[in-house]
Amino acid sequence: MGSLNVGTLGEYLREQRRHAQLSLRQLADAAGVSNPYLSQIERGLRKPSADILQQLAKALRISAETLYVQAGILDERDRDEVETRAAILADPSINERQKQVLLQIYESFRKENAVETGTEAEPAAAGEEKHHTN
Repeated sequence: MGSLNVGTLGEYLREQRRHAQLSLRQLADAAGVSNPYLSQIERGLRKPSADILQQLAKALRISAETLYVQAGILDERDRDEVETRAAILADPSINERQKQVLLQIYESFRKENAVETGTEAEPAAAGEEKHHTN
């Protein structure tokens, strides 16, 4: 896969902007970027920095990690986890405490399943820590 997924990123940003019912100018103002620059990002002509992506995510009220995946900054295999986390965090029908509880349960299931299948390095490292009990 190519390291530059700006076309996909631009399409995704445009979709999120429309979902949030923001004009290009409104999102540019909220994110602190110029209108032409944001337009170029949406059209796939520019690759924004992680900092700009974070500003856009904050303005759109979505997870910055979701944009990092779209931009190819975050590993593709983490996409499902990032999208699930973003969906939980973006759900307006549950409060912040409930979101945190859901995320903790979700993470515990992922770790448990990874240890059982031995497929991910991070949970394996966590498993090694169990051998060094304090």
